[in-house]
Amino acid sequence: MRIRVRFEKQGISRFMGHLDVMRYFQKLNRRAGLDMKYSAGFSPHQEMSFATPLGLGILSRAEYVDIEMNSLPPCAELIERMNAVSIPEIRVNDAVLLPDGAKNAMSLLAAADYRLTFREGKEPEDPAAFIDEILAFLSSESIVVLKETKKSSRLTDIRKEIRSASREGSALLMTLDTGSASNLKPELVLKSFFESRGEAYDPFLFETERTELYGEEDGKLVRLIDYGKHWK
Repeated sequence: MRIRVRFEKQGISRFMGHLDVMRYFQKLNRRAGLDMKYSAGFSPHQEMSFATPLGLGILSRAEYVDIEMNSLPPCAELIERMNAVSIPEIRVNDAVLLPDGAKNAMSLLAAADYRLTFREGKEPEDPAAFIDEILAFLSSESIVVLKETKKSSRLTDIRKEIRSASREGSALLMTLDTGSASNLKPELVLKSFFESRGEAYDPFLFETERTELYGEEDGKLVRLIDYGKHWK
């Protein structure tokens, strides 16, 4: 049986790299006394997979890991046991049981929500008006930037990868393509805005938080947690 766990990364845990998070959950699962399923072979390891890595320095309310289990305690007890042995900055906030044959979170991933707020001491004179300027830029028909990957770099129109953008007070909210087929990081969006103004992008201007991850079904976004059901 396979469960999907939704957890937060806050505070200093934002500086934990993806491999460190993987090792952390291996230890957390053992300390919580979970009946994990292990791979066969000479070097057995816990069978689990994460939806997607989170960039260093980025906070998150919605990270996901799929875990193979031999048996399950009640849902509320599992969450309680995991949080009892976790650091305060990493908290499990939900868990669901996945149906047989369900795709893993990584293969489902299509989009992510982000919330960006100005860091203390970095606020412009009128934060809301500044966000509105960004939104006006993002409403352009096309936004062509040099997009770099590990293997190559090419000019790309990222406008089609921006699913939505809005303002909440003085915070910028964006839903961006995220996954293997199309992947857009919020810093590239911001960098393109400042370059359009002939200005250098300050990577420490905003505090970035990922607030949700989605799959997509029939053209509609579905939270990764909603692919499963809570159990008793």
